[in-house]
Amino acid sequence: MPPEARVKLPPLRDVIATHGLQASKALGQNFLLDEQLLDRIAAIPGAIDGQPAFEVGPGPGGLTRAILRAGARLVAVERDRRCLPALAELDAAFPGQLRILSGDAMEIDARAEAGDGAHIIANLPYNVGTALLIGWLSADWSPLPWWSTLTLMFQMEVAERIVAQPGTDHYGRLAILSQWRSDARIAMKVHRSAFTPPPKVMSAVVHLTPKAAPDGVQLKHLERLTAAAFGQRRKMLRQSLKGLPGALDALAEVGVDPQRRAETVSVDEFVAVARVLGR
Repeated sequence: MPPEARVKLPPLRDVIATHGLQASKALGQNFLLDEQLLDRIAAIPGAIDGQPAFEVGPGPGGLTRAILRAGARLVAVERDRRCLPALAELDAAFPGQLRILSGDAMEIDARAEAGDGAHIIANLPYNVGTALLIGWLSADWSPLPWWSTLTLMFQMEVAERIVAQPGTDHYGRLAILSQWRSDARIAMKVHRSAFTPPPKVMSAVVHLTPKAAPDGVQLKHLERLTAAAFGQRRKMLRQSLKGLPGALDALAEVGVDPQRRAETVSVDEFVAVARVLGR
């Protein structure tokens, strides 16, 4: 995209004022206006020039601009119809690069819209961020997912739960469901003052890259196992898993001490137990 395309874009604060785009608490909106910060977020997946990308909740289009400047072919899903005119201006500034969908991301098939190999990059609405992540992680992958990378903004506490390691306070189901099929890291911390309006908590960008599927493991068995184990996370596994048929025998077969607590069991160990349950 030639440099003049960027020059023609008005400041994001002017876009918000022109279109009357006050952030909606009901929609979990918090706008990022620092374009240098937004360019840094769009650069996290690496070179995306000419590649497909998918964004949820673009709002006035701050991150959208950055993704388009990076050269991606972007599909953006926006539920708030007030934002559509502002996004249409970006469509005109970056001809052929942007397709805008008006609707709820929870009801849209991202794969069908963005295509295989897409990079999902989004400042996710706080109220649906975790649900969207789980949906993308649990979609059918064989042997790898349809998406290339996930670069997602979350509240700091959620980000810490995604990347948590065994033995830490944040380690739980979300860490296991994230890490059994992907490598997850916090790529950037974002201070609350960077947002308009400022949220009450800090935020972080999490970057996830896919890993090959472990042999013989189905997500449904891992979900049942971790739900039982962390449903009573302070109890020993022999107590928390006694209601899950076959779980205690699976622990013995894998060599996991039933006197351990769920928070001490590694992702690989949970995967091994789930593999036995799946038989």
